[in-house]
Amino acid sequence: MKLNYKGNNGKVTLSFEVFPPKQTANYETVYQAAMGVAALKPHHMSVTYGAGGSTRSNTFKIAEDIQNKYEVPVIAHLTCVGASKEDTHLALDAMKKAGIRNILALRGDKPRDFEGDPFVDFKYATELVKEIRDYSGDYFCIGGACYPEGHPDAFNKAEDIEHLKEKVDAGCDFLTTQMFFDNNIFYNFLYKIKDKGINVPVTAGIMPITRANQVENAIKLSGSNMPERFRNLVDHFGTNPAAMQQAGIAYATDQIIDLIANGVEYIHIYSMNKPEVAEGIMNNLSEIIK
Repeated sequence: MKLNYKGNNGKVTLSFEVFPPKQTANYETVYQAAMGVAALKPHHMSVTYGAGGSTRSNTFKIAEDIQNKYEVPVIAHLTCVGASKEDTHLALDAMKKAGIRNILALRGDKPRDFEGDPFVDFKYATELVKEIRDYSGDYFCIGGACYPEGHPDAFNKAEDIEHLKEKVDAGCDFLTTQMFFDNNIFYNFLYKIKDKGINVPVTAGIMPITRANQVENAIKLSGSNMPERFRNLVDHFGTNPAAMQQAGIAYATDQIIDLIANGVEYIHIYSMNKPEVAEGIMNNLSEIIK
C-alpha cells in the first residue's frame, strides 16, 4: 500500500509510530500493542528499526501483519548504521516481498556495543535515499527525518536546512519531524525550509508525554525546547501516573488542534506502543478530523 503525498486536498491525517522489541522475549507483548494501535484504523503507521538493523525481521513482520490484518498502510524504517549496499538491497527486496512500499530513510544511531565505523557504505541519510531510488526507482514512497530545532550534529540551523535540501533532492517524497512541544518553532521551521525551496509535505511529529520520566529522555533524544506551561504540567501531575497520562494526552491534543487550525494536514504521533494513548487522542479529535 503505497502512500500518496502529492496532495491531501485539505484532509487531516493522523498516523502513529510503534517500535519492535529489542528482545525476542518481549515480542508478543509489543506485537499485540502494535495491533491494538492498528485496530484504531489510523491513516497509516510507521514501524521503527533497531540500531544497526537489530530488529529488522521484527520490523518487517509487524509491518506486514498490520497491512494484511487491518489494511493500514505502513512505513518501515531503514537506517544507514552497519548497512552495506548489499545489506540494503536485501532489506529492500524483503520489504517488497512483505508488501511494504513506504520507507523512512534514516542515518540511525550507533549501537552501544558496535565496534569500528558504524557507517559502512552510507554516512548520511541522503546517500541512503539516493541508493533506494537508484535500486528501486519509484517503487517506494520515501520519507526523511527533519529537525525543527536543528539536528544535534549540525553547526547551525541554516547548515541543517542546506543538508535537508540535499536529502529532498536525492528523492524524498515527504519529511517527518522530530518531536517538538512548541508549535511556533515548527511554524518558523516551515517558513525557513519553504524559503530554501523545500516543497515536499512535512508531517508534524508529536509525542504525548504520559510519564514524568519521559521528559528527560525526550530532551536527550531531540534537544526539544520544553515550554513553561508544559513543565508546570509535569511538575503538578508527574507523581500521579493516571493524571499524568490524561494530562499528557490533553497537551498533545491541544498541540494537534492548533496545528490543524493553522493548516497542517499530516500529523504523526509517537505513541510509544500504547494503544490507550492513541485511542485517547483519536477520541479527542473525532469530530475535528471526521
